[in-house]
Amino acid sequence: MQKKEYMYLRFVRFKDLSQWDVKRFWDNLNVLFSNSVRLKDILSPHFEPVSKEEMLNKQWHIISKINFSGKLFLRDVLEAKTFKGNLNKIDSNTLIYSKINIKHGCIYFHPDNTEPFGVSSEYPAYKIDASKVSGAYLVKVMQSQYFKTLLNKKTSGISKSRVKPDEFLSIIIPLPPLKKQQALIKAYNDKILKAETFEKQATKIENDIDIFLNNELGLNANRNKDTLSTDFHYMHFIRFKDIERWDGKQEENISGFYKLLPLGKLCLRMATGTTPPTSKKEFFNGNIKFYTPADITDKMYLENSERYISEKAITEKKARTFHKGDLLFVGIGSTVGKVGIVNDDIVSANQQITGITLDRSLIMPEYAFCYMNSNKAITTAEQSKSTLPIINQEKISRIPIPIPPLSIQKKIVEHILSEAKKKKQLKQQAEALRKKALEEFEKEVFE
Repeated sequence: MQKKEYMYLRFVRFKDLSQWDVKRFWDNLNVLFSNSVRLKDILSPHFEPVSKEEMLNKQWHIISKINFSGKLFLRDVLEAKTFKGNLNKIDSNTLIYSKINIKHGCIYFHPDNTEPFGVSSEYPAYKIDASKVSGAYLVKVMQSQYFKTLLNKKTSGISKSRVKPDEFLSIIIPLPPLKKQQALIKAYNDKILKAETFEKQATKIENDIDIFLNNELGLNANRNKDTLSTDFHYMHFIRFKDIERWDGKQEENISGFYKLLPLGKLCLRMATGTTPPTSKKEFFNGNIKFYTPADITDKMYLENSERYISEKAITEKKARTFHKGDLLFVGIGSTVGKVGIVNDDIVSANQQITGITLDRSLIMPEYAFCYMNSNKAITTAEQSKSTLPIINQEKISRIPIPIPPLSIQKKIVEHILSEAKKKKQLKQQAEALRKKALEEFEKEVFE
């Protein structure tokens, strides 16, 4: 019999009819796959109460959290003593999720031959039907954008929206044969492992850069000609000519192959940024980059800023300007010590940033960046220990920097830039592989 096409009607088989809420049913109906299955057909609620005494006796941990990537974090064993509330034992072959954060991917599968742990009622637990579904496959499907979109339609509550168990179990997912699931996960994991290899290589290059720089400068290498030998264990002798301050910080001075100069003696200008009055709209959204600490990362040359100011803010002297080759130093906030080199003719910055114009007859901006970026323990040694870390201009000007000849500075910079390029390429390869792994998995599953 030839199937009739209707514009305003859609026929549903009675066996597929599981609820009478038209909107919710329609949402599910529109995501039916040729190999669809409801979660309630492959998951069984699991509840096995466990006492704190048993947790302590058997040295089992209590859950701390599941992050957005599905990684499980556990508390210290002894924290079971102070834990309030009931606990559910999670053993092998069990899936759990965070009621509040499942829509962000906080789902975890506890595989076979693993030690049990405890969870509160905020983490519903389910045994999976291992004859039909792979736990690893299930987690990847549940962390997909498709699944998150469905979950957003099923949350309830105002302050902390949650996904109720019955809503969770009503969701339809694609379920290919078990061998196909395992093949998809293997292909995904192979790419992720390769990406992790690239990331480890990039991290090694980053560490090698720091080692190279310190070796080239001989940082903390004692030089006999500059060091007074002594047999005293609790006294440190310093020549009067080397004393620049009397506040007890002299012992933090570093040593190396080259003469150390405070940053203040290497710069022609040092100025802190300022923010134009935010009530004046005409001062903003122009074409002049306005840097804040969030814009300064680990890149040598500053490229982009989230905010821009207008030329009017400059002409009316409501903002301070910095120029190509200037060093921008984050002096206030959680990223104190971050640096970057201005790469535009003119930019501006807020009051958390100090701009430094260096004397290029003594020091290259690129060398200063390499040194300060690799030695934040030195450049931020004098930060205030208050809630908001601060290094003011006076403290910035005292940062000690070893000054080799410009030819050696250039050699150091060229090597570091070359290695940094390799690191960037490895990170890009890793990112591309992770993206490809996810795209290929979801294409195979959802199309």
